[in-house]
Amino acid sequence: MTEANAAPVTGHSPNALAAVEAEIARACKDARRDRASVTLIAVSKTFDADAITPVIAAGQRVFGENRVQEAKGKWPALTSVYPDIALHLIGPLQSNKAKEAVALFDAIHSVDRPSICQALAKEIESQKKHPQLFVQINTGEEPQKAGVAPGEADAFLASCRDTYGLTISGLMCIPPVDEPPAAHFALTAKIAARNGLNNLSMGMSADFATAIMLGATHVRVGSAIFGHR
Repeated sequence: MTEANAAPVTGHSPNALAAVEAEIARACKDARRDRASVTLIAVSKTFDADAITPVIAAGQRVFGENRVQEAKGKWPALTSVYPDIALHLIGPLQSNKAKEAVALFDAIHSVDRPSICQALAKEIESQKKHPQLFVQINTGEEPQKAGVAPGEADAFLASCRDTYGLTISGLMCIPPVDEPPAAHFALTAKIAARNGLNNLSMGMSADFATAIMLGATHVRVGSAIFGHR
């Protein structure tokens, strides 16, 4: 599935979410997987409540945001009306935002360094709230991108558990934009399997069907639902 044909409608159309759901269902069928095994995260970063509300009305309940401050500014009002919303932080997290992140988000996909582990452990203990945690793997070892290098992943995951007492739910990856994503998804799945992790956050609007074929349990879809930013 490509960005050009991800949804045969413009963003904000009530049909856009349905088109993505149909594509996920097809991908699950092709992979001989249960549709319920894949969580669709609608990436609402940069979109305001007026754009998000129709997607909620269409039945979507899991949303992804890149920045803590942006999410803090728009989601409390929405979740007061729709208390069954689940929020996922899919962008980078700074240590000084850990308190707000633990309070606001149901899942954090960007655990990638000791300082974040320490800050999250402190806030999880303080707030008695346990968001689902994903370790981000920098599968392409790109210097400009966050994430743990694949060769360091096993040791980092062990330190999350043994040093910081964190329960890691799964792994997240963002493949390099100029490379086919399948190898990166397969590598992430391999690291997860050998560490006993069941959840894989991988795949976006252009490649989520491939990600589902390779085991994704969470796909992060923005433009195919909301249109281009």
